[in-house]
Amino acid sequence: MANYVYIATSLDGFIATIDGGIEWLEDAPNPDGSDFGFSEFISRVDALLMGRHTFEKVLSFGQWPYSVPVYVLSNTLGSVPNELKEKAEIISGSPSSVVSELGAKHYKNLYIDGGRLIQSFLQEDLIDELIVTRFPKLLGKGIPLFGDLNESIDFEHVETEVIENYLVKSRYRRAK
Repeated sequence: MANYVYIATSLDGFIATIDGGIEWLEDAPNPDGSDFGFSEFISRVDALLMGRHTFEKVLSFGQWPYSVPVYVLSNTLGSVPNELKEKAEIISGSPSSVVSELGAKHYKNLYIDGGRLIQSFLQEDLIDELIVTRFPKLLGKGIPLFGDLNESIDFEHVETEVIENYLVKSRYRRAK
């Protein structure tokens, strides 16, 4: 099974403000109404695994944005809202046990989303590809994309794209 990260960060490496705010992501110039490659990316994955905080943030959007099955990794949430019962499901366990469980359901490509979840997958060396889009904004403090690791992990650069002369989207593949 392959596990992918597709995420945006500030120039100083934060994915959200301290209070979880992501409004600063709306600052990108977008004259054509582009999704900056997200629909192409999501078409390559079978399911999305997100953390509880990310799930709660997505619920605040008002409209469910995903076309693939969503699993919410949480040891505290009991259920998803009734209107999402066919679209999202709570799952618990370690990253490796969850990957095994979802693999048994015949998923082959997972989108991993949420800062803490990404960090826990990196701790277990379970990320195969990182697609990180940098915004030219310094937040100064916030929720970091990366955290401490027990040992270093090598990735190889695959490609970088400059979007609207504003965003820098880079793709890295796990070097094994």
